[in-house]
Amino acid sequence: MNTQQYTPGWLVCFAIVFSLLILNGCASKGYPPLSGEEGQVAAHDYLVGPGDSVSIMVWRNPEVSMSVPVRPDGKITTPLVEDLPASGKSASQLARDIEKALAKYIQDPIVTVIVTNFVGPYSEQIRVVGEAAKPQALPYRENMTVMDVMIAVGGITDFADGNRASVIRNIDGSQQQFGVRLEDLLRDGDISANVVMRPGDVVVIPESYF
Repeated sequence: MNTQQYTPGWLVCFAIVFSLLILNGCASKGYPPLSGEEGQVAAHDYLVGPGDSVSIMVWRNPEVSMSVPVRPDGKITTPLVEDLPASGKSASQLARDIEKALAKYIQDPIVTVIVTNFVGPYSEQIRVVGEAAKPQALPYRENMTVMDVMIAVGGITDFADGNRASVIRNIDGSQQQFGVRLEDLLRDGDISANVVMRPGDVVVIPESYF
């Protein structure tokens, strides 16, 4: 008597889809890990960006000393200087440009610029997308680590697959993607997973399949 068992077609399809999901999850972990070498960044001057506030102090000229916001177009305006580009400059570079503009009205102006509210240019912001508690763009700070980033965004959600997270980084004009182990760092306290960030990094946190 032939006792060959029959396997329903839907069960076969389910097994195939399940296997593909598992393989896809494994493949997502195939990004090269982000090492300390990739995280090294040269000494970095903070660059002014839209949304920042800058305090402009002109020596012996308090009437033109003030705090002004950097407009969305990256420019600032003061009583004697209109539409001066500020975005992408360091505080000292901006001070020198203001001195040149004020030289038309003030003899030998000496200007100091202090950034009082930090956002930074878009190209240098750290962006966090996916299963973060509060996905957002953050201003880059010197020696910033992925732990600092996670604290700022409130960690990862219960639906996140933290160890499949990755960092997209621009290296010599080419975008490259590296794996980071957020689950090990945040929930197991593995400090070796706390990598250094670079200006412009994008942290991608995928959703867990299960």
